[in-house]
Amino acid sequence: MKREMNTLGKAAIAAVLAACSLGAPPTLASGSTPPPSLHGTPHHVIDAAGAPPALAPGSTPPPYVQKNPYVVLNAAAARGPITVTPLRGGVYLLQGSGGNIGVLPSKDGAFMVDAGIAAASGSGAPRQRLESALQKLGASRIRYLVNTHYHWDHTDGNIWVHEHGASIIATPHTLRDLSKSVRVVEWAHTFTPVPAAARPTVLVAAERTFTVDGNPVRLRPYSTAHTDGDLSAYFTRADVLFTGDTFWNGLYPFIDHEVGGSIDGMIQAANQNIAMVGNSTIVVPGHGPVGRRADLVEYRNMLVAIRNRVADLKGRGLTVEQTIAAKPTQHFDAKWGQGVIGPDLFTTLVYRGV
Repeated sequence: MKREMNTLGKAAIAAVLAACSLGAPPTLASGSTPPPSLHGTPHHVIDAAGAPPALAPGSTPPPYVQKNPYVVLNAAAARGPITVTPLRGGVYLLQGSGGNIGVLPSKDGAFMVDAGIAAASGSGAPRQRLESALQKLGASRIRYLVNTHYHWDHTDGNIWVHEHGASIIATPHTLRDLSKSVRVVEWAHTFTPVPAAARPTVLVAAERTFTVDGNPVRLRPYSTAHTDGDLSAYFTRADVLFTGDTFWNGLYPFIDHEVGGSIDGMIQAANQNIAMVGNSTIVVPGHGPVGRRADLVEYRNMLVAIRNRVADLKGRGLTVEQTIAAKPTQHFDAKWGQGVIGPDLFTTLVYRGV
């Protein structure tokens, strides 16, 4: 009886895979090398924001091979330039050093959102390029720095920004995460406690507004989403929202389960972002290009669709490997699956949370 039930279970799973138009992975020729795993070499050139080059209309993306996101982002920050884009109301976007960075220069000291990667690949180049860009904007002195969450590609520059006079603002959970060791399995990396000078000293546990030269900046914590300490920064007069990594525009996001992140939390955060903005709001994601409200809605819908597909497959008894083989993200991969987080890794992250 037990053998018969196992046979029926395997048959049911095979039927699910067949219904999804998925077979087993192709058989390798004798002596051939299997495709790289998480630590393999990607077929894509990723920029410092985690995005691939734009595809020509109608073209087909090359086969995706996942590489360690920690390695990819550090390498991109080490080689890439810093680009400065004026947004609105004196707010600027800086890209090229990990996550997207916001700056509002002020005679009393700039207001900065995230600090990027300071010393990728053992060099100080990202810091030097960021400092040069800030000087050109008249933002050599920084009054406040917001950490949207604890990840190194948003906080590695905390020390040098603090040296420029900044008080570091974050949620209590981000302070806790920066003060302990965290092993992120998908990155094969352990983040160790940061030095005291790199830790936030102004803690935001509920909505709070700061004012810079008469410009209000509203900070609002999220519930657990990308991490357990996500924080948005909304320049209300300029109508510019920085979401941190609760929004990845045109990219599958990373979800940090080690500190309580989840797909359901990401969907809830996406809904919060949609509720915060109007059609004219400039929305700056943690990674990817600037977007608008319509981009937030499309992103939320993608998260919901994939979450439901993965939950259905997991509910039918499929393992994570079998769920990946069923390609639940296939409909979205051409647009969302060509960045630093590939379809298989994103499926795995969603599977862990449903």
